[in-house]
Amino acid sequence: MKTLGMRHVALNVRNAQASKEFYCKVMKMQVEWEPDPKTVYVTSLDSDGPGLDNLALHQADAPLHKPGSLNHIGFFVPNLDDVDEWYAHIKHHGAKVVKEIKTHRDGARSFYFEDPDGIVIQILYHIPVAKRSAYTPAE
Repeated sequence: MKTLGMRHVALNVRNAQASKEFYCKVMKMQVEWEPDPKTVYVTSLDSDGPGLDNLALHQADAPLHKPGSLNHIGFFVPNLDDVDEWYAHIKHHGAKVVKEIKTHRDGARSFYFEDPDGIVIQILYHIPVAKRSAYTPAE
């Protein structure tokens, strides 16, 4: 049996509208569905429109972070140079960078930053995924 991969993450956030603004403006996602002001679903954009992922933003009334609950979420990019472009974009929007750009031993390249709730996000060029990506031209 196969899956289509993990393409859905649900986050508890302090303010769903502020998180929506961040993910749409800074991460260049678009609203897929907003059933109410405290629940927003966003998706990445590609050249054909909505992407193949779904990020749910649920406004939580309780404390958000517990030890061991979430380390980070990640967004893959199709090309190595895209990491640097995203880094400049993130810095331009004033998001807090928590780990600077690094090229890893396997040739991957990434950096980490925080969303408005302190959730850590990684932008990552990962060679095996990039090679299989619909966004990368076939060799």
